[in-house]
Amino acid sequence: MCYSILLPLMLQLLLASDIHPPAQPEKGPGGAVYQSRDVVFTDRSQEVDGYWLYEPDNPRMDSAHVIVFVHGYGAMNPMIYGGWIKHLVRKGNIVIFPRYQKNLFSPPPEDFPYNTAKAIKDALAFLDTTDHIKPITRHLTLVGHSYGGVISANLAVNYDDLGIPKPKAIFLCTPGSGPFKGAVLPDYGGLPEDLKLLVMVSDRDRVVGDKFGLRVFNTAPQVATRNFIRQYPDKHGDPNIDASHSEPYFLDEEFDSGLRNITARRALYIGKKNAVDYFGYWKLLDAMIDCQRAGTHCEFAFGNTEEQRYMGQWSDGTAVRELEVTLPK
Repeated sequence: MCYSILLPLMLQLLLASDIHPPAQPEKGPGGAVYQSRDVVFTDRSQEVDGYWLYEPDNPRMDSAHVIVFVHGYGAMNPMIYGGWIKHLVRKGNIVIFPRYQKNLFSPPPEDFPYNTAKAIKDALAFLDTTDHIKPITRHLTLVGHSYGGVISANLAVNYDDLGIPKPKAIFLCTPGSGPFKGAVLPDYGGLPEDLKLLVMVSDRDRVVGDKFGLRVFNTAPQVATRNFIRQYPDKHGDPNIDASHSEPYFLDEEFDSGLRNITARRALYIGKKNAVDYFGYWKLLDAMIDCQRAGTHCEFAFGNTEEQRYMGQWSDGTAVRELEVTLPK
């Protein structure tokens, strides 16, 4: 009886070990066609409202659009998201990575939006007053992971009071505040009507779940172009594809600030690159940016289309489990 149970399981594991997840696509949203080869680093992160700045180079541009990448709670080491940041910069964007925390205990979460807004304003002023690439802010994009998603949604509501440019697109990635309430708004009816909004959650997120993401999606009926996306695990091959809170991590030690708190150490242990990056977060953000700026690739970001849901194929040709998309009623 025991052998009859174990043998099929062993065969399944052996077969799965020969099946590998999809690599980064060659072209299209999330793909490996880049405008620049290199990234120029500027570190002005010493203060609690400081920032890191990343600009495309080789070739250098005269001007470039701006993406603000807001980290999760305690994840103020850019290394944790370094691969994604590098991808965005080499696509031709300036990336501002605000630091809104001194450490895990200070300041209180109520201060996070103000510190983030200060970092954005300082970074834009630095770009404008120095021999750096000139920032284009008329299509400002915010991407936020975890508590960074809470902050991004707050900034998009209160941008005028906070003195930052009006965001035109925001991507909330497994957003939530856990046990904290700071920066969380009662509803998101104040989001701009012309905003493009994506909210993506992981089905096995044991840290923040989907409560906050659903709150934003359900309380912003004025935002016509908004989709709620759920990502699921897939164990067809090896390594398997998870659906945890940490799926947006994509480590690159070139971006390492040297900070080693519990979040950074955990990211070093669990961070991995897979189809959730290439066909999920990277594809969706690339497509949303293209859709907002030029009206292209909209079908890869919105509408519950085949292109939006597609997550690539395992090496044996089996499709990775699709994204689940909820559209506005």
